[in-house]
Amino acid sequence: MGHCGISLLGHGNKQRQRLRALADHTGISKSTVHRWFQLFNLQPHRQRHFKISNDPFFVDKVHDIVGLYLRLPDHVVVLCVDEETKIQALERTQPMLPLGLGTVEGVTHDSIRNGTTTLFAALDGATGKVLAQCKRRHRHQEFLSFLQHVDRNVARNLDIHLIVDNYCTHKHSKVKEWLAGRPRFHLHFIPTYASWINQVERFFGIITQKAIRRSSFHNVGELTRKVNAFVEHYNARARTFMWVATAESILAKIQRFRKAISRTLH
Repeated sequence: MGHCGISLLGHGNKQRQRLRALADHTGISKSTVHRWFQLFNLQPHRQRHFKISNDPFFVDKVHDIVGLYLRLPDHVVVLCVDEETKIQALERTQPMLPLGLGTVEGVTHDSIRNGTTTLFAALDGATGKVLAQCKRRHRHQEFLSFLQHVDRNVARNLDIHLIVDNYCTHKHSKVKEWLAGRPRFHLHFIPTYASWINQVERFFGIITQKAIRRSSFHNVGELTRKVNAFVEHYNARARTFMWVATAESILAKIQRFRKAISRTLH
């Protein structure tokens, strides 16, 4: 199972439309329907998105990666690696209105786009610290440059196991050639549509929420400096993400989900 999230489908309008439709269909007042929705915590205006992995080696990959998370071998560092692409340096057209008692933070709907950057990051599962670099593009050349950065910053006596997705830059011939000459590097590819198993995605969510989404940037340089400053602050207070799910529990949950989908088809 891959990406899974909650989408608010035009929250206010959709909810009102569904209330009106249900009230018209049953002959019950909209206010009564609304009370029932609240009483039973019904939220028909929301949807959950999901994607089922079609990877033929899904089971083997889950066992491989989760095994590294739960039983880290000696003299090994496990780095969860990915790229957050096209991070926009958005400049707000008006100053943000601060959060206040009884009022939410105010942000202008419109903004000026001042370019983009790509954030390459490697999360150390044992320490919680992150190696990160911002780059203008997202090609195999930039990925190779980041691997070299990782190579320089990891102790020479440690093997490096990288958890990566199936993006083409990670499988480029030049990348394979570089890795072939460095036997301490080992790549572990996650199953297709299974970004949830790569722990660096949690870091991307944190930096987006705390450093990027609510900021205003006049140029990419400002954005890059903000990212670098956040990473430095984050590493100074780094805490590990505690992975507790076993491969067996993950596979059992996915099997139950598949059965639920199968029942809806009949």
